[in-house]
Amino acid sequence: MSSVVPFFMRFVPGLAPVSLGERLRASLGAVIGIVITGAVATLALSGSDVPLLIAPMGASAVLLFAVPMSPLAQPWSIIGGNTIAALIGVTCARYISDPVLAAGLAVGAAIATMMAMRCLHPPSGAVALTAVLGGPAITAAGYGFVIWPVLINSLLMLAVALAFNNLTGRRYPHLTPALAVNPHRTADALPSGRLGVSTADIRAVLAQHDVVLPVATDQLEDILHRAEMRAYDRRSAGVTCAQVMSRDVLSVGPKTSLREALWHLREHHIKALPVVDHDNRVIGILTQTDLLDKADWGMSATGSGLGWRLRAISNSDRSLKGRVEDVMSTPVKAAHPDTHIAQVVPYMADAGLHHLPVTDDDQRLVGMLTQSDVMAAMYAVSVGETALAVAQTPVRPARKKALPVSSA
Repeated sequence: MSSVVPFFMRFVPGLAPVSLGERLRASLGAVIGIVITGAVATLALSGSDVPLLIAPMGASAVLLFAVPMSPLAQPWSIIGGNTIAALIGVTCARYISDPVLAAGLAVGAAIATMMAMRCLHPPSGAVALTAVLGGPAITAAGYGFVIWPVLINSLLMLAVALAFNNLTGRRYPHLTPALAVNPHRTADALPSGRLGVSTADIRAVLAQHDVVLPVATDQLEDILHRAEMRAYDRRSAGVTCAQVMSRDVLSVGPKTSLREALWHLREHHIKALPVVDHDNRVIGILTQTDLLDKADWGMSATGSGLGWRLRAISNSDRSLKGRVEDVMSTPVKAAHPDTHIAQVVPYMADAGLHHLPVTDDDQRLVGMLTQSDVMAAMYAVSVGETALAVAQTPVRPARKKALPVSSA
């Protein structure tokens, strides 16, 4: 008996765990989608011989509400797939006398056409089959079956899915995100994309497998990157911002003069100052770049451009005008003390942030995290991993070499 259970377990799909709330959400969406589609169809064509709600809509509901991020559930998939399958099915039913042969050709041709048109939708195979074997009413409807009920049912179901999924926190349709732009405006990939698994790697492996996956490429990439972050977080023993941040942080207020802020930057050899209100809540950040690009250095300047401004900052601030609030960067990206550095590393690397204020639950400043802090923490983690690996390596006794025998 013990050997029988593992055998049958091979037939159980390895689905990812889903919460009870998500299962209820998907089920409720399917209920609403089918009921609304059927109700509208009944009001529009009561008394018609053509089915008001075709069975394949049940399968479409599974995709639209249970797996809305799948490429098989996107708007073009349901509209294009169902319409194409209905057209092919009606054509096969009209010109092929053998219903079994017509049904087989309809489903096969529908699959091939949907894959070529990038609108593969599994329930559409049932639509093609229904067009051939649906009965006298569907046969009599001819190509009208494509419009009603197939296209109308599909549009109604899609409208409900668009509203329900977005209202319940599921982005739909699942649009492929635009490629992130390097903040330095160069052709190089973002730092987080230069190591580890990339989009090109995923596409190359998928091309080798040559199978259709019901998961978008960007979803796979996101899952892999999140898994990498979790793995690094586990190896780093969950090092948090609170453990590596600077706590004795100098800050300024929004009304502080730029001359005073510049003096603080010079005096303490720092490159950024968090800007806080009277309750110590972070409302902005002042960086050297803000001073270079936004500050008013006066009309008495005899030069312009980056080179002159750098000399002005290093030599004199007498012509510097304005207050911190005039040039500070806002809104501010901040981290929480309990945030793991594994989450901060890719964000700072890709966004080009050198300084990240650390705030508590009330947005009050409690520290400052810099790229140097993160690098030091990563170095400590890597050294610790190396030391642990060396300590766990079994030591084997060295073999004694036999001394050569003298011929003398």
